Amino acid sequence: GSTVLYPCDGNQTAKLVAQMADRDGITYMRTTREKTPVVYDKGESFPIGGSKVVRGGSNKDRATIVAAGITLHEALKAVDVLANEDIPVRVIDLYTVKPIDAETLADAARATGGRIVVVEDHWVEGGIGDAVLAALAEKGFRDLHYRHLAVRKMPGSGKPAEMLDDAGISTVHIVRAVKALLG
Repeated sequence: GSTVLYPCDGNQTAKLVAQMADRDGITYMRTTREKTPVVYDKGESFPIGGSKVVRGGSNKDRATIVAAGITLHEALKAVDVLANEDIPVRVIDLYTVKPIDAETLADAARATGGRIVVVEDHWVEGGIGDAVLAALAEKGFRDLHYRHLAVRKMPGSGKPAEMLDDAGISTVHIVRAVKALLG
């Protein structure tokens, strides 16, 4: 089997690269060109096949945002905006895209009434959104309230923040998607 990883910061990248060397089969790591803020301490562990709930995790969470890599940073900014409006939201760092952590996704879907926003800097087809839906379908979820923010048109040139906004995957778009799910 193959493995697909998408870390969000340098500490996570270093830990995952060390594990890649010991894996059989094809292992692919997607990275971000620009410098990213540090999310995790150097001592944090990231088992391949896992994910991390980086915000929320209580029974008060009203929706779940699933992101990886650069979009995790946008999701974290979005959850801060939503928190200021008294809208608690769970954020999952899906640093292992394949094999996907279906258990964490299913727990989040159950806890947040099936309200899921997936945000990714990838084409809508064949990315994290498809992987999340497949994992939840395997777990028996049939009634999801779902928004998928992904690249849907050929990107142009610009600063990274402009590109994220133009693709509809920036903080403001994530906030809108969560609010749309909540009605």
